[in-house]
Amino acid sequence: MTNRGVDEEKRATLRRFAALGAATPFVGMASAETDDADDSGNDTRDAIVGYIASTPGAHFSKIRDDLQLGTGETQYHLRRLVEDGVVEFRRDGDYKRFFPAGRFTDFEQTTLGYLRRATPRGMLVALLQNPDATGSALASELDVSRATVSNYARKLEDAGLLSREDGYAVTRPETVITLLVRYADSFGPAAVALADDAASLIRYDP
Repeated sequence: MTNRGVDEEKRATLRRFAALGAATPFVGMASAETDDADDSGNDTRDAIVGYIASTPGAHFSKIRDDLQLGTGETQYHLRRLVEDGVVEFRRDGDYKRFFPAGRFTDFEQTTLGYLRRATPRGMLVALLQNPDATGSALASELDVSRATVSNYARKLEDAGLLSREDGYAVTRPETVITLLVRYADSFGPAAVALADDAASLIRYDP
């Protein structure tokens, strides 16, 4: 692909994510609160805000890669957005996960952080669909080791998302389901399938 092709693809990606967030007040704030003479900076910030609005809990590298931005470019615009109070971040191990400012509770941010990881998301989705699933069944369904399931189960329990008192049980299923349904497209096919069955799952009482 030529450089011109790469640039056109990048611009199309930025426009698409800016449009996704256009319905939120945060995109307007991103443009209004900048003194950049170059409108491209505004466009990039609008795209970042739109992306974060539709993919809350995304970490730095995912934002950079999905928007086809440079590392320094992403760092600069995210720093400006944080300073302007448009977005905020939460540390998650080695990651910084970004959220629209003031939109989510601490528990929701923690939940979204785990939902952005394939294995714990798969565990939560599987348990919401089948509350009686065992650790071995989860390992088989997700094609991971039993030790991996146990490790994430412990972390999910520590985060308040899972109870291990009598098997495995999602502790706040309605919150988890709501986030999965609202941002299903950003989580992949399993979340989309769960969203299609949300009406029955929302009544699930562990």
